[in-house]
Amino acid sequence: MARTRDALRRTELAQVLRREVLRELAGARSFERGEDYFESGCVGRLAEYEGRVTASVQGTEKYVVKLCAENEQLLFDCTCPVGDGGSFCKHCVAVGLSWLANHAYPDHAKASRNRNEKRPLTMDAVRAYLEGLGQEALIEMLMERALADEGFREQLFIRLASWNATNQSGPLDIGPFLDAIDRAVDAGYVAYREVHSYARGIRAAVDSVENLIEHGRAAEALPVVEHALDAVERALSQVDDSDGYVGGILEHVADLHLAACKEAKPDGEKLAEWLFRREMDDGYGSFRGSVAEYAPILGKRGLARYRALAEEAWSRLPAVNPGQKDPLSWSERWRITAIMESLARASGDVDALIAVLSRDLSNAYSFLKIAELCKQHGKRDLALEWAERGVKAFPEHTDWRLREFLAEEYHRRKRHDEAMALVWKEFTEGPSLETYQALKKHADRVQDGPAWREQALGFVREQIARQKKGSQRRSDLWAFRSDHSLLVELFLWEKDSESGWQEAQAGGCDERLWLQLADQRAKDHPEDALPIYRRQIEPTVNQKNNAAYEEAVKYLRIVRDLMNRLGRSGEFAAYLSSIRAAHKPKRNFMRLLERFK
Repeated sequence: MARTRDALRRTELAQVLRREVLRELAGARSFERGEDYFESGCVGRLAEYEGRVTASVQGTEKYVVKLCAENEQLLFDCTCPVGDGGSFCKHCVAVGLSWLANHAYPDHAKASRNRNEKRPLTMDAVRAYLEGLGQEALIEMLMERALADEGFREQLFIRLASWNATNQSGPLDIGPFLDAIDRAVDAGYVAYREVHSYARGIRAAVDSVENLIEHGRAAEALPVVEHALDAVERALSQVDDSDGYVGGILEHVADLHLAACKEAKPDGEKLAEWLFRREMDDGYGSFRGSVAEYAPILGKRGLARYRALAEEAWSRLPAVNPGQKDPLSWSERWRITAIMESLARASGDVDALIAVLSRDLSNAYSFLKIAELCKQHGKRDLALEWAERGVKAFPEHTDWRLREFLAEEYHRRKRHDEAMALVWKEFTEGPSLETYQALKKHADRVQDGPAWREQALGFVREQIARQKKGSQRRSDLWAFRSDHSLLVELFLWEKDSESGWQEAQAGGCDERLWLQLADQRAKDHPEDALPIYRRQIEPTVNQKNNAAYEEAVKYLRIVRDLMNRLGRSGEFAAYLSSIRAAHKPKRNFMRLLERFK
């Protein structure tokens, strides 16, 4: 019966696991890399049971892939970082190709270039063997595996502790859960390539704690969750968590704490003290602003205790005005300020929130936050006052958002000259496409766009000329380039490609802009576009990755089409031959050129 079911599910898998499906799911680049893995013999022995296929793939480390069919769709799982994120990775491609080759379907015969593939295990035979063993033999087999495999042993410990918690009455010994968390975390420094498997071990220990909450043991789980919070934060200090695996576990544990509190309903005042300490010492922001979520659990007494602790700490916080140096570290001020902001917002007292925000006026953005708050609550005059105070306190190179806010407010009050003066200052301090666009937007509102446009272009030309003569102050050099890139960019944005081309010819520009010009001139001026595209090919190929190779081939097609239009087809053939000869060692690039059309 099992064999019949297995045969049916294998047939279902064959209907969805096809070479073209693998390419579609993975994308061209990942498919090619997976194909390389398959052809290089990186796929371990296939194991198949009831339509489920699993195998290991040796990449930067050994990863495990699982494939199966369900509802006419190919389902997949891989333990690599890409697969763990839900994407169909190169390892899935390699296992899929191996399965196709082993089953030798006619339309996939070409996929099997390696004739030494390992044949899949017959899991039906394995099941029959296990069914024939007695209980004692199975237990001995598992015990031997546990003694030899630390990871498997840890899984058994965690499962045993969870079983005890859910199947026994009376007080719960939380020691095994605490030990499991510590053993999972305390591994010393963990390198980037090892973080994924390391995080899986921590997640298994955390899942056992979640199981406690789900089975009515929230009160006993609470100290374990709090221990886990400290442990996972400790883990983050000793790993390269660039992909956020351990950070994601920390967020999950924080959610478990809230869930456990909802079920256990701990003393409100004690919870308030714990929560306040956690927020003040929290270097990862897991509990920032959490008082609102915990309010129903804290109750009146807990909220009062939390507020008293916050106000005591707040009273010791010195005010910082423009031009003053903050005597405290950023983290000290940020944490208590975030707490006071949460309390003020929860109370709905706008004046109290303004008082909190105005304790730190060390930067222009602080004024903007207060001005926006005032505007949001209909206090337009007060918003104007705070915005003007901010611009006055920080007159040079201030936050552009503050100037934009104030300019909009001036326009609303028909004070257009003051608005344009602000926008012009922003443009002259940092000429760019963005500040030019902002200038045009405001100039159009006063119906004086052409005049401001000419003034802006004249200013850019003047600064470029000064830079070329070497008269520009060194402190201002960041804003200008000696070539005409900014002018080209402005004209392209205005869809005046002819003026942009003239500026590029006269003073040069960034290569990115040359390409934009080539795209626009290729139709009517192929002779202008051709050399621009040709000079992209060599540096692109020399990046030496599959994405760059595909980009280079795209440029080759454009060059071929332009040469054909210019009657230089024979020259392109010779050019392509020179490209092949120069880059013959780049196997993947050569493979793309073989399919070049």
